[in-house]
Amino acid sequence: MNHSMINSLVTMKGLQQKLDVIANNMANINTTGFKRAEVTFHDVLTTTMQQPAEFQQSGRMSPMGLTQGWGAKISSIQTQMSQGSLKETNLPTDIAIEGNALFEIAIQGVDENGLSVATPAWTRDGTFSLNARPEDPDNVYLMTKQGFAVLDVNDQPIRIPNYHKLKVTENGTVLATSEQDPSEPALEVGQLKLVQIVRPQVLQQLGDNLYTMPADIDPALGEIVRVVAADPNNPKAEQLAVRQGFVEQSNVTLADEMTELMLTQRAFQLNAKALASADNLMGLTNQLRS
Repeated sequence: MNHSMINSLVTMKGLQQKLDVIANNMANINTTGFKRAEVTFHDVLTTTMQQPAEFQQSGRMSPMGLTQGWGAKISSIQTQMSQGSLKETNLPTDIAIEGNALFEIAIQGVDENGLSVATPAWTRDGTFSLNARPEDPDNVYLMTKQGFAVLDVNDQPIRIPNYHKLKVTENGTVLATSEQDPSEPALEVGQLKLVQIVRPQVLQQLGDNLYTMPADIDPALGEIVRVVAADPNNPKAEQLAVRQGFVEQSNVTLADEMTELMLTQRAFQLNAKALASADNLMGLTNQLRS
């Protein structure tokens, strides 16, 4: 196949993937806690073709050799964990994080032996609710809208006694205040487990703004998740604040995504024209040979 056609085809495939990523970002502009994805490209292969020595004529300014590329492909699609704006809802079960951290939750599943297992996952979507469990009629549990339990620093579900209100302090301490006797001292029922993702590119997306760790993670990567909540010796913990009655909006900016969309479409059209031109030249060459 013609070298120009290979170059254009490879690049168009990568650009089509980038268009899909941009479309997903724009579709989730109003999704609570959504984090936009960003695409990075790199050259597939670049070679230099040697030119005859007689090409080196007096007065030539360009270097010898003809640089030949083979298109560009996507090297990575990374999730940008930058802060989104906070929206006040005044709902006590809506909780937002101000700073670089995520809530840890437990996803219930079944292993190969049919036993119930809990897999840790993380999210920035703090639209929680208090739900009852049949096995524990005396308490309600803080859960995500998908029904997953929100964990505390001891990896236990956060539960609130019946007839108590939920209160969350700025440092993530969870309190339960009595609805029947407001003068009763508040009960400390847990501490939200907030974690910082050291290597966001390693995370695997589950959908619904949930992230988890791949099963085949390479131990050589080192630390990937770091607990930052309620640690006075950790400077990262001082940069965090938990806001009750708020939710975090998507960090997608429509103007930026529209700009990326137009640039990517222009690049796709340019490569499509190059592909068509190469096809026309090959057709003309075949006609000359006949």
